[in-house]
Amino acid sequence: MRFFLLFFLLLFSSYNIYAQFPYSTSSKKAIKLFEQAQKAPTAQRNPQTGAPNYTEGIRLIDAALQKDINFWEAYLLKAEFLEYQRKYAEAANCYQKALEIDPTHSISGNTHFFLAVCQLTIGDYQKALQTINIFLNNPNANEKWQNQAYQIKACAEFSIASIQQPKSFAPHNAGQGINTTFPEYYPTLTVDGLQLLFTRRLPFTEDGKLDEQEDFFSSNYDPKSGIWGTAKPMPSNINTIWNEGAPTISGDGKTIIFVACTDPSGVNYGANRTGKGSCDLFITEKINGRWTTPINLPGYVNTSNWETQPSLSADGKTLYFIRAVRSREGRSNSDIYVARLLANGEWSEAERLSNVINTSSNEESVQIHPDGKTLYFASRGHIGLGGSDLFVSKQDAKGNWSKPVNLGFPINTRFDENSLLVSAQGDIAFFASDREGGFGGLDIYWFELPKELQAVQTFYFEGTAFDAVSKNKLPAYIQLTDLSTGQRVYDGLADAYDGKITLPLPVDHRYAVLVNYKGYHPFSLNFDLTQKENAQSYILEMPLNPLQSAAENILNNVFFDLSKATLRPESKVELLNLVNYLKNNPTLQIEIQGHTDSQGDPAKNMVLSEARSKAVADFLIQEGIDPKRLTFKGYGSKKPIVSDAEIAKLSDPKAIEAAHQKNRRTSYKINP
Repeated sequence: MRFFLLFFLLLFSSYNIYAQFPYSTSSKKAIKLFEQAQKAPTAQRNPQTGAPNYTEGIRLIDAALQKDINFWEAYLLKAEFLEYQRKYAEAANCYQKALEIDPTHSISGNTHFFLAVCQLTIGDYQKALQTINIFLNNPNANEKWQNQAYQIKACAEFSIASIQQPKSFAPHNAGQGINTTFPEYYPTLTVDGLQLLFTRRLPFTEDGKLDEQEDFFSSNYDPKSGIWGTAKPMPSNINTIWNEGAPTISGDGKTIIFVACTDPSGVNYGANRTGKGSCDLFITEKINGRWTTPINLPGYVNTSNWETQPSLSADGKTLYFIRAVRSREGRSNSDIYVARLLANGEWSEAERLSNVINTSSNEESVQIHPDGKTLYFASRGHIGLGGSDLFVSKQDAKGNWSKPVNLGFPINTRFDENSLLVSAQGDIAFFASDREGGFGGLDIYWFELPKELQAVQTFYFEGTAFDAVSKNKLPAYIQLTDLSTGQRVYDGLADAYDGKITLPLPVDHRYAVLVNYKGYHPFSLNFDLTQKENAQSYILEMPLNPLQSAAENILNNVFFDLSKATLRPESKVELLNLVNYLKNNPTLQIEIQGHTDSQGDPAKNMVLSEARSKAVADFLIQEGIDPKRLTFKGYGSKKPIVSDAEIAKLSDPKAIEAAHQKNRRTSYKINP
């Protein structure tokens, strides 16, 4: 939360905030020890890190208090030093002791302000609210701290209300396949929910000294047993003796972006890696079944600042990440940025998200959900329960983000929460925790996310492109288009190794899938996820007929008004693809075919099928295709894909309708 960072900025690093004349004590020895304590942190810094020596300062203060137990200035200075050591409960006791000795010493309310910060930090929300109200009701209260005081009050009130109305939260350990006695954290998941990639911190020895370093591990989920398999390390060209951390994996599991930082020399980022300064993002891709050697993310994302904690959209086209910028005063502030993949394969310059999301404090561990419009992140700047809390924000049709919603208690606590990962279906969330009952250190857990905090349910389509004759896999070009808007939401190549591609499918949309490969007829299909009964994931084959094939090629995304030959607007996606195909193959001549099912009057069906085939031919001609290359014919119900005899054997009404739907189609064949 914002006030935690500002709190430290408000303290005087000279440690003279409580120097005053005369002191409340008359003991010269106490005063001498007190003034020595003020100088101790900077006079005796840690020789390895250069950090101030607050321990020595506290020792001198305790000695001063032995000379005069009522020396309230000493309690205030001790509280300040304890806060720098993050011992907030002890610091709160010191502030309270100073107020007990002299309740009137804090004319401008400083002591009450700092006491409220400590009370909020340790989760004593009722006392924090009482204390900050004393500050706010003080007519002499320090005006420059008013905003922070109201922030503290809001956080205390929110925390009290959240605890009184807790969210459903039952975390489950992800199991021994993922978790070990070593720390595991920063999980990332493929859109099908079957592969979990995460960071594990392991010990290693260098020059005889025991140290630690981070590597990536991957675990596969077995839906039948409900168990995550034993995690395996990523290949050695990815895992090096340097640190690799905070990975994000694309929806299809074939692109990983992660963070790597320089070693103490400030030069090395890992084996064969170069960077632009501090921590950079690196990318590796799975090509022909193997992961490439990671390279610095192409484009303009990486800078001399600190880039970390990436989150790649399911389609691989948008990247959210954290950038930390250090000011001239040495203050580091981290915000959420977004970049987009350009046509040349590079990443655009990053844009900072608006102040609706980012605050003057730190934002961390961002995740863009596979639905493409729900953002989960951690923040210290929004109203919360303490430390960094988890939040969710949703993007509207205009690209604006909603006011972040705190995930509530007990998902959030007074401690730091981050590394949240929400599954594509939106109901399961993963996170890292060192809670009791684990395998040791940080473990990865999962829990069911309350409905009001869930993202849009997102399913997936997994298709395999192959030659319909030889069955050889094809690296075909795939397009996914929203039929309602005509907007292309994905385009990319199927894997050359296995012909597979995995695409996210958020619910409440209709999609067209177009598959093209040189030397083959196009293949198409569609999904209507606006219907609840169709809301599921699809694993389908995508056979492509060679050009010389006489097989029927179905235009699955050509739609007509009911019982009419009027092309619906969403047909344009498929028909324009057919136009391009014919222009790229100028010698081909085709017959457009119209087909109906056997329901209704056969004569009327024949007329309708003829009219529909003509409507398609007319569209192609209008788009520049030579009429001499086209013929059209209506076949009525004469050439069914599913015969009436086969349909008669079906008992399920849905299966019967699906069979009739297969027969109602528009297609084309090559004219000899």
